[in-house]
Amino acid sequence: MQIPRLHPDTIEQVKQRADIVEVISEKVVLRKRGKDFQGLCPFHDEKSPSFSVSPHKQMYYCFGCQAGGNVITFLMELEKQSFADVVLNLARRYSIPVQTLESEQRQELQRQLTLREQLFEILAVTAAFYQHALYQPSGKAALEYLRSQRQLNDETIQKFQLGYAPAGWETLYRYLVEQKGFSVQLVEQAGLIRRRKESQVSYYDYFRDRLIIPIHDFQGRIIGFGGRTLADEQPKYLNSPDTQLFNKGKTLFALDKAKDAISKQDLAVVVEGYFDAIALHAKGITNAVASLGTALSLDQVKLLLRYNESKQLVLNFDADKAGNTAAKRAIGEIANLAYRGEIQLRILNLPNGKDADEYLRTYSAEQYQNLLNEAPLWLAWQLEQLLEGKDLKQANQYQQVAEEMVKILSSIIDDNQLTHYVNQCAERLSKGDSRQIPLISQNLLNKVVQHWKALICQNQSLQMPLLVENLVKRNYPQVKPQLRIVKKQNADAEKVVTTQRDDLLKIAEALLLRLYIHCPEYRQDIIDRLEKQELEFSFSHHRFLWQQIREFDINLTTENLISKLQDKAIEFPKEMAQASRLFILDELAEKDLQRAGELIKAAIIRMEQVMCEKQYFYFSELLKKTDYFTATELWEKSSHELIHYRQRSMELEAQCQVSISDLLQL
Repeated sequence: MQIPRLHPDTIEQVKQRADIVEVISEKVVLRKRGKDFQGLCPFHDEKSPSFSVSPHKQMYYCFGCQAGGNVITFLMELEKQSFADVVLNLARRYSIPVQTLESEQRQELQRQLTLREQLFEILAVTAAFYQHALYQPSGKAALEYLRSQRQLNDETIQKFQLGYAPAGWETLYRYLVEQKGFSVQLVEQAGLIRRRKESQVSYYDYFRDRLIIPIHDFQGRIIGFGGRTLADEQPKYLNSPDTQLFNKGKTLFALDKAKDAISKQDLAVVVEGYFDAIALHAKGITNAVASLGTALSLDQVKLLLRYNESKQLVLNFDADKAGNTAAKRAIGEIANLAYRGEIQLRILNLPNGKDADEYLRTYSAEQYQNLLNEAPLWLAWQLEQLLEGKDLKQANQYQQVAEEMVKILSSIIDDNQLTHYVNQCAERLSKGDSRQIPLISQNLLNKVVQHWKALICQNQSLQMPLLVENLVKRNYPQVKPQLRIVKKQNADAEKVVTTQRDDLLKIAEALLLRLYIHCPEYRQDIIDRLEKQELEFSFSHHRFLWQQIREFDINLTTENLISKLQDKAIEFPKEMAQASRLFILDELAEKDLQRAGELIKAAIIRMEQVMCEKQYFYFSELLKKTDYFTATELWEKSSHELIHYRQRSMELEAQCQVSISDLLQL
């Protein structure tokens, strides 16, 4: 059933009358602490409570995972319900009359909604349409395919919201545009229909006669679809085109369902296809995601690392030639992360060339888990791939394998890893003659050193394993790689200073925003100081929050301002993700309110100092590139600005010494 669009008055009454403590206490054991309540966070595992609920502000915040919001966002996040569903349920619970919008009001509100909100709504309605079609006579073959060939039960089918796209050319188009009244332009932007080449006004459905797999973002919202043909049509799998919401290379299928298990097990399993991930989840292996049929990208890996503290990653791509190629492409994309030790990458090839879905139809989840635990590290897997099908008794093949091994070894930065894999390679190349291993090891290492020597001649600031560095110094003293050490030390020192500066700046900006929200009497002072010094927030999430704040009346009460900002957090969840922590006060932050004037001054000083440092760096770099004789005026102006910003930065640093400990208390 299509949920009617709710009147803003109904939404506001629900926010005012719903008791956040009462609602959350049904899901979380809360204990009174001061004027607030505390409990164990329901959004992540923890042993000591860091989840706080404020009845005064009608909001919650977790100091552990930074989840926060009001009673509506709590139920949306915890129960994966839509905004309208949550509001309707709360309205029934608190006997609030539900008002819906008349057609004119609906049209006006439609214009006010952001494009993303409208696309989310269209995709959600479409998913329900496809789900309904799966259980109709036209979807019989698709449902039989899921139950028989894929061996999925109804619980799994419903969990993943699997559906069926009818065979007609305009079935979905008519449903969305003619029956539901959605704009044809928006339906096209959602990637659901396409314009016929011969017509500007005629459209056809993007998915036809296909099994439909909805694709969700990490918050559980549908952003696109995958469609599998039920005939011999090509392509076998068809994904939604890139849209405002969906980018195949930046999305992981089933991440919304896997992220909690990834965090708990500290391990992510990446498979190649939709049904591989679905089959694993159906068998209880819920830390699995799929790469949407493409090689794993760097963006997708970084998405996974948010939930994986030890950065452990297992690639279980198909064990056939195409799967191995995909695995190699994936390694190529993320190799630098692995070489630097930023991820622990392993590769799982299942027996007999099976994919995860095929394997689990014959074997148990426990057997799969055992193979997962024994999966080799990626370097070991690469070396095995080099040897596959090679006859090392043939001189040309031996030479080819040895050269490829040197390429791999030359990329290893860690000394222990390098020593281990040099010996591993030598053992393989020795063809069982253990007496040859030391000699082959030395030859391999010499070639690695020669490789680094050539690179050092081009760039002396390279980072290399200490073992290699010592050998370069001994065998090629003219190269002088020790210059790299000095540069690296300077770079490391500069990196530490930059990190400390950024940390203090982040603290200062967050402090200023928190004081603006909770101290209405200081708001004009904060605005005046920022404008006088022509200062802007450096961090994107702070800039976005400030933009939202400035849309509202400066005289709003703290509670009303927070309520409006929470609405913005629902509208812009990604951009406002780090803002919720500023809406609630712990004991230390409450003490800060008593010295707001002093802290505002300290925060402004820190922000101005960082601005001066950036300007100093800019003019310093400009001077290096400017010739005095050919551009005298520019040189003198840059020199004057350089001195000005340096002196101002030193003045501000002296003022900061007194205030910096205050900032660190945030």
